[in-house]
Amino acid sequence: MAIQIEPARPRSPQDNKGTYAFVSLGCPKNTVDSERMLGLLQLDGYQLVREPEGADFVVVNTCGFIERSRDESFAAIEEMLALKKRGDLKGVIVSGCLAEREKEKLLETHPDIDHLVGVFGREQVTKVADRLVGGLHEQRTVFEPASAVPLVDRQRLRITPRHFAYLKISEGCDRLCTFCAIPKMRGKHASKPMDEILREARELAADGVRELNIVAQDTTYYGMDLFGESRLAQLLGELDKIDGIEWIRLMYFYPMYIDDALIEAIARAKKIVPYVDMPLQHINDTMLRRMQRRVNRAQTELLLDKLRTAIPNLVMRSTFITGFPGETEEHVDELIEFLETQKMQHVGVFTYSYEGDTPSAKLPDHIPEDVKEARRERVMAAQQAVTFAYNEAQVGRKLDVLLDVPVAGERDVWIGRSYADAPDVDGVVYVTGKKLKAGQFVPTEIVAAQEYDLIGAAAGKAR
Repeated sequence: MAIQIEPARPRSPQDNKGTYAFVSLGCPKNTVDSERMLGLLQLDGYQLVREPEGADFVVVNTCGFIERSRDESFAAIEEMLALKKRGDLKGVIVSGCLAEREKEKLLETHPDIDHLVGVFGREQVTKVADRLVGGLHEQRTVFEPASAVPLVDRQRLRITPRHFAYLKISEGCDRLCTFCAIPKMRGKHASKPMDEILREARELAADGVRELNIVAQDTTYYGMDLFGESRLAQLLGELDKIDGIEWIRLMYFYPMYIDDALIEAIARAKKIVPYVDMPLQHINDTMLRRMQRRVNRAQTELLLDKLRTAIPNLVMRSTFITGFPGETEEHVDELIEFLETQKMQHVGVFTYSYEGDTPSAKLPDHIPEDVKEARRERVMAAQQAVTFAYNEAQVGRKLDVLLDVPVAGERDVWIGRSYADAPDVDGVVYVTGKKLKAGQFVPTEIVAAQEYDLIGAAAGKAR
């Protein structure tokens, strides 16, 4: 189903040029792109509406990463085209990674799409909207080459709650993982200039953001294209100084460029929470070589030991793939043993997605879908025991919880997150307490664990 975004605070009093709805799909990096397009449309005088019915147009910002995400994107597109066919919606603009990956082929399979906007054409979205509203259809596509300098992400109309935001520090990826099509859609790695990132972070802080979630395709590679070395430690030191920001969360850490200087920068920072999201994809050395991950199990275990030694109370998140070509049951056993030993708090497991335009498609020994899924279930069952045990160990602790939204239909019950929980991908903390508000940090006594989530009661003054 399509995700309907509720209207956010207007940024401009300009006259209304038309109404539009917005559907945003995919990862946090795509969310930033959605927010930038929303900001551009709003500043240009277009009015965001809650539902697409009756709107002049809808923008569907798609994901094209793997088959499951493409299916979701196609479903959203087809839902909007059905509204258009019924006369309940005037136009459909499709943007983002699926548009970039499929290009004109998407118009061949879905000819009723009015306009396509590629990943790097997003800054032209207002011109595309003007053409659609004005009935000009001679140019239906906007595809631009990847820029050597990432696009500016300031002046966004945010769709996250006001108190947290994603901060994208680079675009594209130089990694050549054999299963991944991201470089084809997002181009080569390009770091944002540090001054631009800091301006954006200050703008977000001034807009009420208290938690920054640092995202990129490859966060630890930041600065390599500009300086010939990673400058993430320096960037984090500068972000740590920004007034108003209280939590900085680190996402998409590629293990290859996490060095002692970066670990020390994280450990000594005042605002960086002890949380690292480090997608590993597998742990067996044969699988890692076939995936072209450029790290092995021994290096990974040494890095995890370093991180945990230097950073007290560190919470780790990772993702893994089951059913990669050539994987055996013994490889899965090794992955399970690794997870049971390392006891990462949060783990996502995905089945391998066959992508015809990636190197892994040419590998021998592809695995049937039912076997991939059975292996995923085995790994998830093993990890579930680890995560549930971690949650049970939190009972009796007192944690600061950042409140996100009230629980629908309940009085004085809120959904929030501790430092151990990233938005949308990890568990949550249910907090009871009076006179609480979204965006507050609330000292919370954890009284129970409920599978992947925690239950607590406010136990101090909210701030």
